[in-house]
Parts: sequence; C-alpha cells; structure tokens
Amino acid sequence: MTLLNHRAEGPTAAPPLLLGPSLGTSYALWDKVAPELSITHRVVRWDLPGHGGSAADLIKAGATVGDLAGLVLALADSLGIERFAYAGVSLGGAVGLHLAVHHPQRLSSLAVICSSAHFNGAGPWEERAALVRREGLAGLAQSADSRWFTAGFSVPRLVEDHRRADPEAYAACCDALAAFDLRDRLTAIAVPTLLVAGRDDPATPPAHLREIADAVPGAALVEIPGASHLAPAQCPEAVLTALRAHLGEPAGRGMEVRREVLGDAHVDRAQARQTPFTARFQDFISRYAWGEIWTDPTLSRRERSMITLTALVAHGHYDELAMHVRAARRNGLTPEEIGAVLLQTAVYCGVPAANSAFATAQRVLAEEDGAGG
Repeated sequence: MTLLNHRAEGPTAAPPLLLGPSLGTSYALWDKVAPELSITHRVVRWDLPGHGGSAADLIKAGATVGDLAGLVLALADSLGIERFAYAGVSLGGAVGLHLAVHHPQRLSSLAVICSSAHFNGAGPWEERAALVRREGLAGLAQSADSRWFTAGFSVPRLVEDHRRADPEAYAACCDALAAFDLRDRLTAIAVPTLLVAGRDDPATPPAHLREIADAVPGAALVEIPGASHLAPAQCPEAVLTALRAHLGEPAGRGMEVRREVLGDAHVDRAQARQTPFTARFQDFISRYAWGEIWTDPTLSRRERSMITLTALVAHGHYDELAMHVRAARRNGLTPEEIGAVLLQTAVYCGVPAANSAFATAQRVLAEEDGAGG
C-alpha cells in the first residue's frame, strides 16, 4: 500500500505525536515547531495526497475527511504506532476531529489549530474545486499570502508548495472540506482537547474554535494575537507554548521529577533562594534538565545517577556531587555501587579527583546513616 509521505523526528521510544498540515501546504508548515517538539516526542508529520511528496492518486474526487483519516491511521500502523497525540491545522485539524469522534481509542490527546467543525458550508468549496479542476493552482496560489498570513508576512516555501500541489488531489481535498460537518458529534469527544485560534484568521476565525471548545467536555482554548490561518508558521513560539502545556508541560513534569530525585528539602531551598534574576535559570533547569533529559525513558534513573556522578567528579563539582550522592541513593544505588562508580572515576578522571569524591561521598553516606539511626 502506498503511504502518505512523512518525516519522523525524535527518539523512537518517546511518546508519538502526529502533525497534520493545512490544504495547499506540506509538512514544511511545521518546520519551526516540529524540531522543538521532537525533543520530548516521536514526531511524525505528513503530507496530504498530491501535496509535498505524497502521491496524488491516494485521493479521488468526492473524497471525505474520513478517507484522509484512514490514510493517517495506515501511516501510523506502518510505523508501529498504536496510540498517539495528534495536532493538525485547518484540514489537518478536521482530520484530528474525525479521529477523535470515530477512532478515539487511537488518540491520547488532540490539538485543533486554526480549524473548524465545519467550513462554512459546501458551496465555496465546491466552487473552488471546480475552479482548480478547470484552471489549475497558479492563480489561487497568488492569493495564498492574504488567505494564510497577516499583511507583510509570507513563507515562500509554503506558497511554492501551494503552487506545485496536484490540482486534482487539491480539488478532492476541497470535496472533503465541503462535506465535513461534525458539529453534532463534538460532545462525544473524550480525549484531552486543545483549540488554538489565530485572532486574525479570516478562514477559521476564533468563533469557530470557540464553538468546538464550548462543545467538547474539558477542552481548552488559546487565541494567538497577530496570527492568521497558518499559526505554526507565523507564530511558532506561541503555538509551541500552547502545545507543550497541552502535551504535558516539561517544566511541570520536570519539577515533579526534580523533587523525586533530589528531595523536597533541596528543591524547596532552591526555590526559596530564587530571585527575579535567577528565575529563568531555575525554569530552565526544571524544564530542560529535569523535564526533558531525566524523563527520557531510554536510560533508567539508576543509570543516569551513575553517569551524573562520573561527570561531576570529572569536573570537580563536589558540592553538586554531594547532592547527587543523595539522589543516587534515592534512585536505588547502594553505597557499594556508588563506591564502584567512584573507583572507576579514579581510572578515567584521575586519582586526586576520585580521592576528593570519596571523601565527599563518605561524608554524605555517614550523614544518611546517622539520620537513619
């Protein structure tokens, strides 16, 4: 079976996240967002039929959004992905809504960006499909900037994608939009749902996203000032912020892991010492070190403790070493295993460094024994 063209980024062991494009674009729509999301997720972004690198014959006249959703599920199956988070823009967002209604067991969460549960009736899309079948896409591509972005902004790569899309496949996607209306099914959506609206979006204005947010139980709505229809391309940082919070904000999870590893007392002291000058640094530690690195399932916490002890000895960071000896005990290392790690550092980091490390570790372990007795 021919699959949708796609690009996969991020660790294969990370939680999967599929990203859907809008009509007329390619997966390049996510160029400013996907690499950042791939730090914590296995990101798979795909092209619509006849767009980017996807074959045009994957879709026929009279197609539905359900047909596109079937192609997405086939792609996920081919990659061994059973359940995934999903985010999509415009037509890609409609695909996400269809999945949430008809295949809820496949989704862990849903983000619908600059999209709608309906696209203003069949008429305009039937007219556009007829125009494209008759005249091709060159003329329509000339107005892409005004339909997609606010005045003065453009992404030439996406406009070129529009111009080069296959006219028949594009028209079939218009057929799908013409037939799409899930307003009467929105209350059945049960997965965690985020709606993102571009405040200056003429195609799917905020009211369309608000309609979905009001109907889907527990849904959240974010409006991005200054964004038009292709918000991930025009305002990538704002979209990233919203998606990170929706997918499980690393800073929040990071603070949880930081407390589990270092202990509440240490983290409380660090937080108490925080000032406006150090606040961003503390957030960086929680979000990046603890929210992204320490939560990566590739290595266990025991393994991470052993690596961290070695690195701290190598650089002579003995205050930090004391803290991470305590953390290593919380992560399940025995005093004997900690001693074995420090003995190995004597070979690769030098005897003087290991000598200081043993003194630090011995003091910490003795304090713990005393506290435990």
